[in-house]
Amino acid sequence: MSDFKLKKKEKNMNSTVKTTMASVGILLTLILLLGSFYVIDPGERGIVVTLGKVSTVNSEGFGLKTPLLSSVVRVSVRQQTQGLEAQAFSSDLQQVKTTLKVLYRIPESSVVEIFQKYSGNPFDSLIAPRVQEALKEVTALESAEGIAKKRETVKAKTLELARAKIGSILVVEDIVIENVQLSNELENAIEQKMVQEQEAAKAKFIKDKATVEAQTAVIRAEGEAKAIKVRGDAIRQNPGVVNLMIAEKWNGVSPLVVGGSGSNIMLPIKTNTQNE
Repeated sequence: MSDFKLKKKEKNMNSTVKTTMASVGILLTLILLLGSFYVIDPGERGIVVTLGKVSTVNSEGFGLKTPLLSSVVRVSVRQQTQGLEAQAFSSDLQQVKTTLKVLYRIPESSVVEIFQKYSGNPFDSLIAPRVQEALKEVTALESAEGIAKKRETVKAKTLELARAKIGSILVVEDIVIENVQLSNELENAIEQKMVQEQEAAKAKFIKDKATVEAQTAVIRAEGEAKAIKVRGDAIRQNPGVVNLMIAEKWNGVSPLVVGGSGSNIMLPIKTNTQNE
């Protein structure tokens, strides 16, 4: 009876071992199957690394690789936006705190180099230091007031300088200056100066307007005086013009002639028709 139980126990153990081995075999097969292909999403590039060495770079879609020996690192080639805070000093030694947004992308030709040098994420180790360095060089040439007023100029110079420092390994599309923060005292002083400049510009406008109005009045008066002189000269040179003017304004009443020949002046005789 004991031999029968022992044999039965051994049979069950063998069955369990076989089942376990089959399960392990199925699991290993699934791992090998699943590890032999990969899918790259749109906007990414897949770097296939085999035993620590880059073997291929594939675009989006389905691909095959060696199971267990190869891995796939995905690197985005889309445009990316990342924030950055930078501190610098102006030419008048005022501290300037700036909040930026950097828009950049990794060109396909640089995917492997970016992966090898920066593990696929170059912002912290490449972009941020170069942009901060460029901004410091630009702000050092401008006063604090100039930085606050000429933000677009500062942005354009910083972008140009940052691109030169980073080189062609990356494409810096744009730099957006979101905020420029100065000390409270300096901001108040700049605001008061701007108010004074606006008031001065308004006063100058009023003065210029009054000057133009005065010049216009003088020109108008000179024109009227010239017109009167021309009319007087014309009357002196042509005495008949006076008779013509009287005739044009005659209302039909018989005129009264005064004066001798050559200088007759016709005056209208006014009659009171109501008394008649």
